[in-house]
Amino acid sequence: MTTMTKPLRTEPQKRLHSLDALRGFDMFWITGGGALAVAISQLTGIEWLETQMQHVKWEGFHFEDLIFPLFMFISGVAIPFSVQTKLEKNVPSRKLLAKTFKRLIVLITLGILYNGTFRNGFNDGRIASVLGQIGTAYFFAAVIVIYFRSFRSRLIWLGGILTGIGIIQLLIPVPGVGAGVLTPEGCINGYIDRLFLPGRLHGGVFDPEGILCSLSAAGITLMGAVAGNILRHGKSSNWQKLGYLSAAGVSGIILALVLSPFYPIIKSCWTSTFNLLTGGISFLLLALFYLIIDHWGYHRWAFYFRVIGMNSIFVYLFVRIVDVTRISEFFLGWLAKPMGDNGALLLLVGKLLIIWLLLYYMFKKKIFLRV
Repeated sequence: MTTMTKPLRTEPQKRLHSLDALRGFDMFWITGGGALAVAISQLTGIEWLETQMQHVKWEGFHFEDLIFPLFMFISGVAIPFSVQTKLEKNVPSRKLLAKTFKRLIVLITLGILYNGTFRNGFNDGRIASVLGQIGTAYFFAAVIVIYFRSFRSRLIWLGGILTGIGIIQLLIPVPGVGAGVLTPEGCINGYIDRLFLPGRLHGGVFDPEGILCSLSAAGITLMGAVAGNILRHGKSSNWQKLGYLSAAGVSGIILALVLSPFYPIIKSCWTSTFNLLTGGISFLLLALFYLIIDHWGYHRWAFYFRVIGMNSIFVYLFVRIVDVTRISEFFLGWLAKPMGDNGALLLLVGKLLIIWLLLYYMFKKKIFLRV
Protein backbone atom coordinates (compact mmCIF):
# COMPACT_ATOMS: atom_id res chain seq x y z
CA MET A 1 0.00 0.00 0.00
CA THR A 2 1.38 3.38 -1.02
CA THR A 3 2.13 5.65 1.93
CA MET A 4 1.79 9.39 1.94
CA THR A 5 5.41 9.84 3.04
CA LYS A 6 6.83 8.76 -0.32
CA PRO A 7 6.77 10.76 -3.56
CA LEU A 8 3.10 10.94 -4.44
CA ARG A 9 1.62 8.80 -7.17
CA THR A 10 -1.05 10.80 -8.89
CA GLU A 11 -3.47 10.40 -11.72
CA PRO A 12 -4.91 13.00 -14.13
CA GLN A 13 -7.45 15.18 -12.35
CA LYS A 14 -10.45 17.06 -13.62
CA ARG A 15 -10.73 20.68 -12.58
CA LEU A 16 -11.80 20.96 -8.96
CA HIS A 17 -15.06 22.91 -9.10
CA SER A 18 -15.06 22.95 -5.30
CA LEU A 19 -11.81 24.92 -5.27
CA ASP A 20 -13.18 27.58 -7.64
CA ALA A 21 -16.39 27.77 -5.60
CA LEU A 22 -14.53 28.09 -2.28
CA ARG A 23 -12.35 30.83 -3.75
CA GLY A 24 -15.46 32.63 -4.97
CA PHE A 25 -17.15 32.18 -1.58
CA ASP A 26 -14.11 33.82 0.01
CA MET A 27 -14.03 36.71 -2.48
CA PHE A 28 -17.79 37.27 -2.07
CA TRP A 29 -17.19 38.73 1.40
CA ILE A 30 -14.50 41.09 0.10
CA THR A 31 -16.52 42.35 -2.87
CA GLY A 32 -19.59 43.37 -0.86
CA GLY A 33 -20.87 40.35 1.04
CA GLY A 34 -19.40 41.63 4.30
CA ALA A 35 -21.04 45.04 3.90
CA LEU A 36 -24.31 43.31 3.04
CA ALA A 37 -24.11 41.25 6.23
CA VAL A 38 -23.48 44.42 8.27
CA ALA A 39 -26.49 46.13 6.68
CA ILE A 40 -28.69 43.13 7.46
CA SER A 41 -27.36 43.11 11.03
CA GLN A 42 -28.22 46.79 11.52
CA LEU A 43 -31.72 46.35 10.11
CA THR A 44 -32.50 43.23 12.12
CA GLY A 45 -30.61 44.02 15.32
CA ILE A 46 -28.49 40.85 15.08
CA GLU A 47 -25.38 42.37 16.67
CA TRP A 48 -23.18 39.27 16.55
CA LEU A 49 -23.38 39.25 12.76
CA GLU A 50 -21.94 42.75 12.48
CA THR A 51 -19.28 41.88 15.06
CA GLN A 52 -18.14 38.89 13.01
CA MET A 53 -17.75 41.15 9.95
CA GLN A 54 -15.11 43.25 11.75
CA HIS A 55 -11.47 42.40 12.42
CA VAL A 56 -10.53 41.96 16.05
CA LYS A 57 -8.47 44.89 17.29
CA TRP A 58 -5.52 42.65 18.18
CA GLU A 59 -5.84 39.30 19.95
CA GLY A 60 -8.71 36.94 19.16
CA PHE A 61 -10.65 35.84 16.13
CA HIS A 62 -13.72 36.84 14.10
CA PHE A 63 -15.03 35.48 10.80
CA GLU A 64 -13.59 38.54 9.04
CA ASP A 65 -10.12 37.41 10.14
CA LEU A 66 -10.54 34.16 8.18
CA ILE A 67 -11.06 35.71 4.73
CA PHE A 68 -7.44 36.60 3.93
CA PRO A 69 -5.76 33.41 5.22
CA LEU A 70 -8.45 31.29 3.54
CA PHE A 71 -7.50 32.84 0.19
CA MET A 72 -3.83 32.07 0.85
CA PHE A 73 -4.73 28.49 1.78
CA ILE A 74 -6.67 28.15 -1.48
CA SER A 75 -3.73 29.51 -3.48
CA GLY A 76 -1.62 26.80 -1.84
CA VAL A 77 -4.10 24.07 -2.78
CA ALA A 78 -3.58 25.01 -6.43
CA ILE A 79 0.22 24.51 -6.26
CA PRO A 80 0.20 20.70 -6.68
CA PHE A 81 -2.28 21.03 -9.55
CA SER A 82 -0.03 23.47 -11.40
CA VAL A 83 3.58 23.33 -10.24
CA GLN A 84 3.73 19.64 -9.34
CA THR A 85 1.91 18.61 -12.50
CA LYS A 86 4.58 20.39 -14.58
CA LEU A 87 7.33 18.69 -12.58
CA GLU A 88 5.80 15.33 -13.44
CA LYS A 89 5.94 16.38 -17.10
CA ASN A 90 9.70 17.02 -16.70
CA VAL A 91 9.49 20.81 -16.90
CA PRO A 92 12.84 22.05 -15.51
CA SER A 93 12.75 23.24 -11.91
CA ARG A 94 14.59 26.45 -12.78
CA LYS A 95 11.87 27.34 -15.31
CA LEU A 96 9.16 26.88 -12.68
CA LEU A 97 11.21 28.87 -10.18
CA ALA A 98 11.56 31.75 -12.66
CA LYS A 99 7.82 31.75 -13.32
CA THR A 100 7.05 31.74 -9.61
CA PHE A 101 9.49 34.60 -9.00
CA LYS A 102 7.88 36.59 -11.80
CA ARG A 103 4.50 36.04 -10.14
CA LEU A 104 5.97 37.36 -6.89
CA ILE A 105 7.18 40.58 -8.53
CA VAL A 106 3.87 41.13 -10.35
CA LEU A 107 1.83 40.67 -7.16
CA ILE A 108 4.07 43.01 -5.15
CA THR A 109 3.69 45.64 -7.89
CA LEU A 110 -0.09 45.19 -8.04
CA GLY A 111 -0.20 45.46 -4.26
CA ILE A 112 1.59 48.80 -4.34
CA LEU A 113 -0.90 49.91 -7.01
CA TYR A 114 -3.79 48.77 -4.80
CA ASN A 115 -2.40 50.84 -1.92
CA GLY A 116 -2.77 53.97 -4.04
CA THR A 117 0.95 54.67 -4.04
CA PHE A 118 0.95 55.69 -7.71
CA ARG A 119 -2.02 57.99 -7.13
CA ASN A 120 -0.22 59.80 -4.31
CA GLY A 121 2.99 60.27 -6.25
CA PHE A 122 4.90 57.85 -4.00
CA ASN A 123 4.56 60.34 -1.14
CA ASP A 124 4.56 58.29 2.07
CA GLY A 125 3.60 55.23 0.04
CA ARG A 126 2.94 51.84 1.58
CA ILE A 127 4.99 48.95 0.17
CA ALA A 128 3.49 46.06 2.13
CA SER A 129 0.13 44.80 0.87
CA VAL A 130 -2.30 41.91 0.83
CA LEU A 131 -1.27 40.99 -2.73
CA GLY A 132 2.41 41.29 -1.84
CA GLN A 133 1.92 38.94 1.10
CA ILE A 134 0.06 36.46 -1.11
CA GLY A 135 2.91 36.59 -3.62
CA THR A 136 5.63 36.17 -0.98
CA ALA A 137 3.92 33.29 0.80
CA TYR A 138 3.08 31.56 -2.48
CA PHE A 139 6.68 31.92 -3.67
CA PHE A 140 8.18 30.20 -0.63
CA ALA A 141 5.52 27.48 -0.57
CA ALA A 142 6.02 26.81 -4.29
CA VAL A 143 9.80 26.65 -3.90
CA ILE A 144 9.36 23.99 -1.22
CA VAL A 145 7.04 22.01 -3.51
CA ILE A 146 9.48 22.35 -6.43
CA TYR A 147 12.60 21.19 -4.60
CA PHE A 148 11.19 18.85 -1.96
CA ARG A 149 9.13 16.18 -3.70
CA SER A 150 8.04 13.89 -0.85
CA PHE A 151 4.98 14.51 1.28
CA ARG A 152 7.00 13.94 4.46
CA SER A 153 9.60 16.59 3.57
CA ARG A 154 6.85 19.15 2.99
CA LEU A 155 5.31 18.36 6.35
CA ILE A 156 8.74 18.83 7.95
CA TRP A 157 9.03 22.23 6.26
CA LEU A 158 5.56 23.16 7.48
CA GLY A 159 6.43 22.19 11.03
CA GLY A 160 9.71 24.11 10.72
CA ILE A 161 8.00 27.30 9.55
CA LEU A 162 5.39 27.22 12.33
CA THR A 163 7.98 26.39 14.99
CA GLY A 164 10.50 28.90 13.67
CA ILE A 165 8.02 31.76 13.67
CA GLY A 166 6.98 30.83 17.21
CA ILE A 167 10.60 30.88 18.39
CA ILE A 168 11.23 34.25 16.76
CA GLN A 169 8.08 35.83 18.24
CA LEU A 170 8.35 34.34 21.71
CA LEU A 171 12.08 34.01 22.42
CA ILE A 172 14.03 36.65 20.47
CA PRO A 173 14.13 39.90 22.47
CA VAL A 174 13.21 43.28 20.98
CA PRO A 175 15.65 46.01 22.09
CA GLY A 176 14.16 47.99 24.96
CA VAL A 177 11.14 45.70 25.20
CA GLY A 178 12.22 42.11 25.72
CA ALA A 179 11.12 38.79 24.28
CA GLY A 180 7.59 37.53 23.72
CA VAL A 181 5.83 40.86 24.18
CA LEU A 182 3.04 40.37 21.64
CA THR A 183 1.67 43.91 21.52
CA PRO A 184 1.62 46.33 18.56
CA GLU A 185 4.59 48.21 20.05
CA GLY A 186 6.49 45.22 21.45
CA CYS A 187 6.01 42.50 18.85
CA ILE A 188 9.18 41.64 16.92
CA ASN A 189 7.16 41.89 13.68
CA GLY A 190 6.88 45.64 14.12
CA TYR A 191 10.53 45.98 15.09
CA ILE A 192 11.59 44.22 11.87
CA ASP A 193 9.17 46.30 9.78
CA ARG A 194 10.46 49.56 11.26
CA LEU A 195 14.04 48.53 10.50
CA PHE A 196 13.69 47.18 6.98
CA LEU A 197 10.33 48.07 5.44
CA PRO A 198 10.35 51.40 3.57
CA GLY A 199 7.37 53.73 3.40
CA ARG A 200 4.30 53.94 5.58
CA LEU A 201 3.35 51.13 7.95
CA HIS A 202 -0.37 50.38 8.01
CA GLY A 203 -0.44 49.94 11.78
CA GLY A 204 1.83 52.89 12.53
CA VAL A 205 4.44 50.91 14.45
CA PHE A 206 3.87 47.65 12.56
CA ASP A 207 2.34 46.41 9.32
CA PRO A 208 -0.09 43.45 9.32
CA GLU A 209 1.27 42.49 5.88
CA GLY A 210 4.87 43.16 6.84
CA ILE A 211 8.03 41.10 6.43
CA LEU A 212 7.64 38.51 9.20
CA CYS A 213 3.87 38.27 8.63
CA SER A 214 4.49 37.40 4.98
CA LEU A 215 7.05 34.75 5.89
CA SER A 216 4.73 33.29 8.51
CA ALA A 217 1.88 33.21 5.99
CA ALA A 218 3.93 30.80 3.91
CA GLY A 219 2.82 28.32 6.58
CA ILE A 220 -0.87 28.45 5.72
CA THR A 221 -0.06 28.49 2.00
CA LEU A 222 1.99 25.33 2.50
CA MET A 223 -0.95 23.85 4.43
CA GLY A 224 -2.97 24.46 1.29
CA ALA A 225 -0.32 22.67 -0.77
CA VAL A 226 -0.56 19.72 1.63
CA ALA A 227 -4.33 19.71 1.08
CA GLY A 228 -3.74 19.82 -2.67
CA ASN A 229 -1.43 16.81 -2.39
CA ILE A 230 -4.16 14.92 -0.56
CA LEU A 231 -6.72 15.72 -3.25
CA ARG A 232 -4.34 14.67 -6.05
CA HIS A 233 -3.37 11.38 -4.45
CA GLY A 234 -4.61 8.86 -7.00
CA LYS A 235 -4.64 5.85 -4.68
CA SER A 236 -6.95 7.42 -2.11
CA SER A 237 -10.72 7.23 -2.36
CA ASN A 238 -12.81 10.38 -2.02
CA TRP A 239 -13.82 9.35 1.49
CA GLN A 240 -10.19 8.82 2.47
CA LYS A 241 -9.34 12.28 1.13
CA LEU A 242 -12.22 13.77 3.09
CA GLY A 243 -10.99 11.96 6.18
CA TYR A 244 -7.44 13.29 5.79
CA LEU A 245 -8.68 16.85 5.23
CA SER A 246 -11.06 16.71 8.18
CA ALA A 247 -8.46 15.19 10.52
CA ALA A 248 -5.94 17.88 9.54
CA GLY A 249 -8.55 20.59 10.11
CA VAL A 250 -9.64 19.40 13.53
CA SER A 251 -6.01 18.85 14.62
CA GLY A 252 -5.02 22.38 13.58
CA ILE A 253 -7.91 23.97 15.46
CA ILE A 254 -7.32 21.95 18.63
CA LEU A 255 -3.58 22.65 18.62
CA ALA A 256 -4.18 26.38 18.13
CA LEU A 257 -6.61 26.51 21.05
CA VAL A 258 -4.29 24.48 23.31
CA LEU A 259 -1.34 26.78 22.58
CA SER A 260 -3.30 30.06 22.62
CA PRO A 261 -3.13 30.75 26.41
CA PHE A 262 0.62 31.38 26.17
CA TYR A 263 0.94 31.95 22.39
CA PRO A 264 -2.07 34.08 21.44
CA ILE A 265 -4.01 33.98 18.18
CA ILE A 266 -3.17 37.33 16.57
CA LYS A 267 -3.78 38.10 12.91
CA SER A 268 -1.93 41.42 12.85
CA CYS A 269 1.39 39.75 13.66
CA TRP A 270 0.38 36.42 12.09
CA THR A 271 1.30 34.13 14.96
CA SER A 272 1.68 30.40 14.30
CA THR A 273 -1.45 29.79 16.38
CA PHE A 274 -3.32 32.04 13.94
CA ASN A 275 -1.92 29.91 11.11
CA LEU A 276 -3.07 26.73 12.84
CA LEU A 277 -6.57 28.00 13.61
CA THR A 278 -7.32 29.49 10.19
CA GLY A 279 -5.56 26.62 8.44
CA GLY A 280 -7.67 24.16 10.38
CA ILE A 281 -10.89 25.94 9.46
CA SER A 282 -9.74 26.13 5.84
CA PHE A 283 -9.13 22.37 5.74
CA LEU A 284 -12.68 21.77 7.00
CA LEU A 285 -14.23 24.24 4.53
CA LEU A 286 -12.35 22.62 1.66
CA ALA A 287 -13.54 19.19 2.81
CA LEU A 288 -17.14 20.44 2.95
CA PHE A 289 -17.05 22.03 -0.51
CA TYR A 290 -15.27 18.99 -1.97
CA LEU A 291 -17.86 16.63 -0.45
CA ILE A 292 -20.86 18.55 -1.76
CA ILE A 293 -19.58 19.67 -5.16
CA ASP A 294 -16.99 17.17 -6.41
CA HIS A 295 -18.04 14.03 -4.57
CA TRP A 296 -21.83 14.30 -4.40
CA GLY A 297 -21.93 16.32 -7.63
CA TYR A 298 -24.17 19.18 -6.46
CA HIS A 299 -22.77 21.92 -8.72
CA ARG A 300 -25.57 24.32 -9.51
CA TRP A 301 -25.90 26.01 -6.12
CA ALA A 302 -22.20 26.99 -6.27
CA PHE A 303 -22.24 28.50 -9.77
CA TYR A 304 -22.56 32.03 -8.37
CA PHE A 305 -19.36 31.54 -6.36
CA ARG A 306 -17.51 29.74 -9.17
CA VAL A 307 -17.97 32.74 -11.47
CA ILE A 308 -16.37 34.99 -8.86
CA GLY A 309 -13.61 32.51 -8.06
CA MET A 310 -12.46 32.21 -11.67
CA ASN A 311 -11.35 35.88 -11.72
CA SER A 312 -10.43 36.50 -8.09
CA ILE A 313 -7.41 38.80 -8.53
CA PHE A 314 -9.21 40.85 -11.17
CA VAL A 315 -12.29 41.44 -9.01
CA TYR A 316 -10.11 42.28 -5.98
CA LEU A 317 -8.45 45.10 -7.95
CA PHE A 318 -11.66 46.07 -9.76
CA VAL A 319 -13.65 46.88 -6.60
CA ARG A 320 -10.70 48.92 -5.34
CA ILE A 321 -10.26 51.01 -8.48
CA VAL A 322 -13.87 51.32 -9.66
CA ASP A 323 -16.58 52.84 -7.43
CA VAL A 324 -19.26 50.21 -8.08
CA THR A 325 -21.49 51.72 -5.38
CA ARG A 326 -21.91 54.86 -7.50
CA ILE A 327 -22.82 52.72 -10.50
CA SER A 328 -25.45 50.98 -8.36
CA GLU A 329 -26.79 54.37 -7.23
CA PHE A 330 -26.93 55.53 -10.85
CA PHE A 331 -29.27 52.71 -11.81
CA LEU A 332 -31.14 52.05 -8.55
CA GLY A 333 -31.10 55.39 -6.73
CA TRP A 334 -34.67 56.14 -7.79
CA LEU A 335 -35.80 53.03 -5.94
CA ALA A 336 -33.41 53.28 -3.01
CA LYS A 337 -34.16 56.85 -1.86
CA PRO A 338 -37.84 56.29 -1.05
CA MET A 339 -36.93 53.14 0.91
CA GLY A 340 -35.00 55.00 3.62
CA ASP A 341 -32.64 52.72 5.55
CA ASN A 342 -33.66 49.78 3.42
CA GLY A 343 -32.37 51.65 0.38
CA ALA A 344 -28.77 51.06 1.47
CA LEU A 345 -29.46 47.34 1.44
CA LEU A 346 -30.86 47.57 -2.09
CA LEU A 347 -27.79 49.46 -3.30
CA LEU A 348 -25.51 46.80 -1.82
CA VAL A 349 -27.46 44.06 -3.57
CA GLY A 350 -27.20 46.09 -6.77
CA LYS A 351 -23.45 46.43 -6.31
CA LEU A 352 -23.05 42.68 -5.90
CA LEU A 353 -25.23 42.07 -8.97
CA ILE A 354 -23.23 44.48 -11.15
CA ILE A 355 -19.94 42.87 -10.11
CA TRP A 356 -21.30 39.37 -10.72
CA LEU A 357 -22.75 40.24 -14.14
CA LEU A 358 -19.38 41.61 -15.24
CA LEU A 359 -17.64 38.46 -14.02
CA TYR A 360 -20.31 36.30 -15.67
CA TYR A 361 -19.67 38.07 -18.98
CA MET A 362 -15.96 37.36 -18.60
CA PHE A 363 -16.75 33.76 -17.68
CA LYS A 364 -18.89 33.25 -20.79
CA LYS A 365 -16.21 34.83 -22.98
CA LYS A 366 -13.57 32.67 -21.25
CA ILE A 367 -11.65 35.75 -20.10
CA PHE A 368 -9.69 34.71 -17.03
CA LEU A 369 -7.09 37.18 -15.81
CA ARG A 370 -4.48 35.42 -13.71
CA VAL A 371 -1.02 36.26 -12.46
